[in-house]
Amino acid sequence: MSGGFQRARRPEQIEARRTAILAAARELLAERPVAEISLRELSCRVGLAKSNVLRYFDSREAIFLEVLDAAWTDWLDDLEATLADPGPDEPGFAREERLAGTLASSLAGRPLLCDLISSMGSVLERNISLEFARGFKRRAAANTERLGELVRKRVPELTAEGAAHFAGAVVVVVSGLWPYANPTDAVAAVTAELGGPPAGELFTTALAEGLANLLAGLVARGR
Repeated sequence: MSGGFQRARRPEQIEARRTAILAAARELLAERPVAEISLRELSCRVGLAKSNVLRYFDSREAIFLEVLDAAWTDWLDDLEATLADPGPDEPGFAREERLAGTLASSLAGRPLLCDLISSMGSVLERNISLEFARGFKRRAAANTERLGELVRKRVPELTAEGAAHFAGAVVVVVSGLWPYANPTDAVAAVTAELGGPPAGELFTTALAEGLANLLAGLVARGR
């Protein structure tokens, strides 16, 4: 692979090579979870040696964090376009339940994003440089802030602090629930024997319930 490698030198060449690497990463993520994708496999998919891939990214983890950043932004763009604006007063906490259900369904429809979020803190952020970490965490903070603003527009009783807390909690809850939504065949079989719901249904239902409770609690507490 590396015998015919020519290092990209001009900015447009470097960007084209990075784009190709990220495209290969997305292709692999459509086939299997991030935990099952090695740098060697990614390098083979893009047609470069591992050492050459690392000329353009700090590490395997940095590549997938870049994919996460783009997927996160795409989700927020879609969410902004589809979330209903505040309407007439709804009884009880129907508004909070509706908003939480919309968020849960939207996330359930984006398995790549959920997989990467669930791996972000425990795996992907463990092998990146200080410089890359600064850039990524700033973008992640901006994405979280944007989600908080979208939610606060629909639930104006929330304080800025409460909206930020809720947005951060969305990431934490997805991180915890997603692995349970993708069990091994053995665990899925036993769950069915015990009368549990299918994993995909569990994710959407539990996420909607958890987010609704959190949102309602913040509103009730005046946060």
